[in-house]
Amino acid sequence: MKKINLVLIVLLTSTIFACNSADVKEEQNEKTENGPSIGQSGVQDDASQKNVVQVAVSSKDHTTLVTAIKAGELVDALSNAGPFTVFAPTNEAFNKLPAGTVEGLLKPESKETLVDILQYHVSVGVYKADALRDGQSIGQVNGDNIKITKKEGVLYVNGTAKIVASIPSSNGIIHVIDGVLLPPKK
Repeated sequence: MKKINLVLIVLLTSTIFACNSADVKEEQNEKTENGPSIGQSGVQDDASQKNVVQVAVSSKDHTTLVTAIKAGELVDALSNAGPFTVFAPTNEAFNKLPAGTVEGLLKPESKETLVDILQYHVSVGVYKADALRDGQSIGQVNGDNIKITKKEGVLYVNGTAKIVASIPSSNGIIHVIDGVLLPPKK
């Protein structure tokens, strides 16, 4: 009798695990069929602090930047652990560029240039505003450097883009700037 009960328990347990395993596989297949859920940007987490990309996505003032990040296929890279410091131009900053510049950069044939510009806005490491110093040079992801200046207590990047706000995120910090940074010509 004990052997029969043991066999029934084993069979019942196996059946339950098999059904649950099939449900998980079916759910994973649905995610793949309904669109890619790969990479760090595909992770759903509504409890933790937002990463730099999620902060930008939730900002009505950074829709152009988000469009550019998507076109440059940098969403997953910027969603990773970091830490990153992102100098994030506002929509107004992009509007200061000559007419047609943004549209031209968003074309597939301009992706390399777009990525270079976007990577010029990102540093590896967290540089909080209170730690930035006049004359400080910071290496950017694209291999170039930016220079921090301080005029009358206000911080600028490359002497022209003013840091108007700083927002912490789960994987770094975002400094909102009022200008687009263009890498030096190579």
